[in-house]
Amino acid sequence: MARIVACAVVRDDPPRVFVAEDEATLNRVLALRVVARTPGGELAPGVRDDLRQALTDERWGDAVALWMADHPEVDVYPALDLAQPGDVELADLELGFTPLFRD
Repeated sequence: MARIVACAVVRDDPPRVFVAEDEATLNRVLALRVVARTPGGELAPGVRDDLRQALTDERWGDAVALWMADHPEVDVYPALDLAQPGDVELADLELGFTPLFRD
């Protein structure tokens, strides 16, 4: 059976993809690896101070949400199916029932 994971794509060049077991873990990873690595001088003083406070208080989701308000180049998917090998064991049999093979 498939597992549910959380994923984020930071549209840098090249894009960076982050995958975690759940949204809470993803927020923490984004807070530490993306938000906290933003140079403070690139942010408005109020935003910078709010981000620093949220990170200091370990309010990871708040920090990510605040940061994303000024950085729309992040796509977050809080619940995606993670395919595992067992999910496609019968792929050769399933192909005959797909729309491509119906005609």
